[in-house]
Order: sequence, then structure tokens, then C-alpha cells
Amino acid sequence: MSKADPKKIGAIILAAGASSRMGSPKALLDYHGETFIERLVRVFSCVCDPVIVALGYHADAIRPRVKAQIAVNPAPERGMLTSLQTALAALPKYLDGFLFIPVDCPAVEEGTARKVIDVFRKRSPETRFVVPQYKGRHGHPVCADASLIAEFLALPESGQARHIVHKYVPQTEYVDVDDPGILTDVDDPEAYRRMMAERR
Repeated sequence: MSKADPKKIGAIILAAGASSRMGSPKALLDYHGETFIERLVRVFSCVCDPVIVALGYHADAIRPRVKAQIAVNPAPERGMLTSLQTALAALPKYLDGFLFIPVDCPAVEEGTARKVIDVFRKRSPETRFVVPQYKGRHGHPVCADASLIAEFLALPESGQARHIVHKYVPQTEYVDVDDPGILTDVDDPEAYRRMMAERR
């Protein structure tokens, strides 16, 4: 994707967490022959440029598996919002929008990312978010208009990204997708086992 392309979209993968409930870095868990981070970078590199991976805890272990731009949160203990803000600050200024997704959502299909971006490119001028939904349940990746970057960056450490997402619900377009992977949330070993069993 070149700078001449219309509706230029970046992607942010949030992989800075401690993975304390999992007991090992979630970014390095296997998902059918790829690590979580390798798969997400591959999926989003097909449709976004740049792809930025936010690292923090376990950065030295994860970095060798990342074939994308890296933004390191120097204080990941401050929470996921600060990791998102670290990556947002690294996005180029020419983008029209950006996707974001946590690394513990590894099962999203490339076709879903393409569909979300296609809807974003055709959105009405007032639309600020495009969000996929499966059987009425909202999931990731979320696509946001670049005009919101300043609002995300202005949030205090005590804030949460969802505060801005909720603020713009009236200006959000929801996209039906046939992809239960948008709802995947692998927080602990049991959730990982369940996902792998379902995906077989």
C-alpha cells in the first residue's frame, strides 16, 4: 500500500501486557503453526500499512518474532491505553484511519479485516468507527478515523479507549461478519485450550 492509495489505513497490535494469567507471553502462543503475533502481523500486513506492534513486558522475547514496526511502551504497567497511545504516536500523519486489536484475539480472519476496511473506505463523512459484529456481538478489530488520534492521545492514564468508542456510538457503523474469531479473547490457559479445541 503506497502513499498514493486512497483511504490509507494503518494497524496497531497491542502486545505489551504481562500475560500474568496465562503464565507465559500470549504473543508467543502457537495458533496452528504460527505464534499469535506472527499470525496477526501477517493478516493485517495484507491490508494495512504500516502495521505497528506495541510491546512492553517480554519485549526482548517477542521482538524476534515481529516482522513489523515496533513501538515499545517504556512503562507497560500503566495499562493498555498507554500502549495504544505509544503506538498511535508512531503512526504516520498521512493515514485516514487505523485498526487496533489486542494480541489475545489471534483468530480474526483476513477477510474480516478486508471487509471492515472496505466499509471504512465507503463510510459516510460523519462515521468515526467501523466495528465488526458476529451474531450481534461486537468484536475486534475496531477501525477508527484518524481524526480521533488526538482524542486517544489526550486521555489520562486512568482513562480507557472504550470511553471514546462509546462516545461515538451514534457515529459508528457495525459490520456483520461470519467470523467468530472477532470474539476470541485468550486471557488464561483454559481460554486457550477452549479456542484451540473449537478451531480444530
